[in-house]
Order: sequence, then structure tokens, then C-alpha cells
Amino acid sequence: MLYRQVAADLSVLRRDETAQTYTDHVNMLLARAHHIIYSRKKTSWMTLFRFLKDEYPSIFQKQFGYVLASLLVSVAWGILGAALTSARPEFMRHYVGPAMIATMEQHKMWTESIVSVAPQETSHIMTNNLSVSFLTFAGGIVFGLGTFALLFNNGMMLGVIAAACHQYGMSIALWSFVVPHGSLELPAIIIAGGAGFRIGRAMLFPGGYRWKESVALGGIEASRLVSGVIPMLVVAGCLEGFFSPSHAPVWLKFTVGALLFSLLLTWLFRPVKVAPVTHI
Repeated sequence: MLYRQVAADLSVLRRDETAQTYTDHVNMLLARAHHIIYSRKKTSWMTLFRFLKDEYPSIFQKQFGYVLASLLVSVAWGILGAALTSARPEFMRHYVGPAMIATMEQHKMWTESIVSVAPQETSHIMTNNLSVSFLTFAGGIVFGLGTFALLFNNGMMLGVIAAACHQYGMSIALWSFVVPHGSLELPAIIIAGGAGFRIGRAMLFPGGYRWKESVALGGIEASRLVSGVIPMLVVAGCLEGFFSPSHAPVWLKFTVGALLFSLLLTWLFRPVKVAPVTHI
């Protein structure tokens, strides 16, 4: 932003023939800044690892309020979906297709077909999960309404399916499938929702900033927040394609899910070192 402001100032100075000294000085500063700003930065796996290990927990904790709002929205609609399905079983037909209902009536999981085509299905699952997460994030650009709508749909879908499986006596089969990959996938979508709400707040409530500056700052912070979900979704996609629909023991699936979720919380809420403030 400063670079662009200086470039605009330079164009004004060049119109003034009496300001040649200032023009040369500003032009030199701009040239030096151009090399710093637009020089190609080398990115390595170690750079990414250090970002995830040292920087991302701080980013997450700073934006935790938005993530919590995303969690509350998802849980609230999930509870409503489960309640409506429990009270009126036909409500599930708004979210669950006839093929899935027919499978549940046979007390079979609709995920069994994934095992035979795991490599191809894993790629599709990863792509789908990344698309859902980034759409949830990008939905913040319409004042947070897009993010809210996608969280509403995801929450309702999970609540309806959970209640439907309970009615058919398939709760253990459902959750033993969901928990291994869901321990990372669901938090990733909720974090993406928090990033979307950050953008929405920047657009609706700029505070002491000008509107454009508020949106720019909100976009930067939201982008940094959502960047952490990518490795989570990659791991979740592999689990959903190979492990979750497998015939592994139920206890093992729940153990893997609990372990991954514990590691996730340990990573996101690890103590963050705050740099000392230097007073001048």
C-alpha cells in the first residue's frame, strides 16, 4: 500500500519542474522498494513447516472469536436438523436422496463402495473438501451471508444424517466412519467459516479504518487463517478414502479420530511466544 502511494506521489512530482531533487530521491526509494517487494521469494518445505509450527497457532488464536462463531452456527443448525428429523422422519428426504435411504433401510453404509476405488475416490474427496472449505471462506465476501448459508447447509446435513442413522440403528456405523477423517475435516470447514466471518466483519464494520483498508486487512488475516486448513484436508481426504470406509475395528477408528483431534488441539492452542514491545 505504501509502495503504491509513493508511486502516485512520484507521478505528481514529475509534473513539477522545480521539484527535480525530490523527484530523483523518491524515484531512488521506489526503485529500491520495488526490488524488495517484488523479488521472487524462495519457498521450501521447511518454510511451510515453520509457518505451520510457529506462526499458524498465533494466527488461529488471534482469530479464535470468528472460529467460535462458525462453530456455534454449525452446531446450532446441526441440532435443529437432528431435532426436525427425529420429530418428523420424512424431513430427511429434503437432504437425503432415495438411494441413501434405501441403503439405510438395508442397514448398510452407503460408503462401502469407496473401498474398491479408494485411490480415485481419495482424489475426488480431497478436491470436494477443498472446494467446500474455500467456498465457505469466499462466502464472506457477500457480507458473511455466503459463509453463513454454507455452514447452515453443512450443519443441517450432518444433523439430519445423524438422526436418520440413529432411527435405523446405524449410529455406530455412521460415527465410526465419520470420526477418523471428521476429526480434521469438520474443524477445517469450521476454521474456513471463521475466515469467512472475518471478511464479513471487515466489510460490515470497518471501525477506525476506511472501508477499503478494512476489507484489505480482513482479507489478509482471513487468508492466513484459511491457509492452515489445506494440510488438514489432505490428511482427512486420505483417511476418508482409505481408512474410514474400511473394515478396520470400530475401536481403532475411534482411537485414530481421538488421537488426531487431540493433536490438532495441541497444535492450535500451543502457547505462543509474544515478541517484546520496544518503546522509542
